[in-house]
Amino acid sequence: MGRNTAVATFAGGCFWCMVKPFEEFDGIDQVVSGYMGGTVENPSYEQVKTGETGHYEVVQISYDPALFSYEQLLNIYWPQVDPTDDGGQFHDRGSQYRAAIFYHTEEQKQLAEKSKQQIAESGRFAKPIVTEILPAGIFYQAEDFHQDFHKKNKKEYEEDRAKSGRDEFIEQKWG
Repeated sequence: MGRNTAVATFAGGCFWCMVKPFEEFDGIDQVVSGYMGGTVENPSYEQVKTGETGHYEVVQISYDPALFSYEQLLNIYWPQVDPTDDGGQFHDRGSQYRAAIFYHTEEQKQLAEKSKQQIAESGRFAKPIVTEILPAGIFYQAEDFHQDFHKKNKKEYEEDRAKSGRDEFIEQKWG
């Protein structure tokens, strides 16, 4: 490849809605839907959906840090989520839909914590910022059905997103 590639992993509720915001930028090579943070090896969507495996639905982003910085990824990530909700995101409820930043390096951890602090101090939210910053674990790629869902199942994706409340929240809180 010849390029320097780094990896970032974010949980922001249903992974279907977390792919599109990241994929349109130069320097971002790939956005893959999957699972992280649980106790079951090679979990299936059906297992994760129960909320009993401990996994989060995540997107794992491969990017070139020379072209796109981790700070830029964080600036895209935060406005996709409700950082005050520890019970899921929008209409998707359960532990598998919690928001979290999984860091792969000490630098990512520090940058994530700094960005969380800035949001907490911004006064944008009345409630505490509860999005967790966690060490990355094993990433399990989700089934093919879930990859690029917004492209392969455009109508279902748009209907699900429309009823989720995500866009209204983003508009209201992040403008």
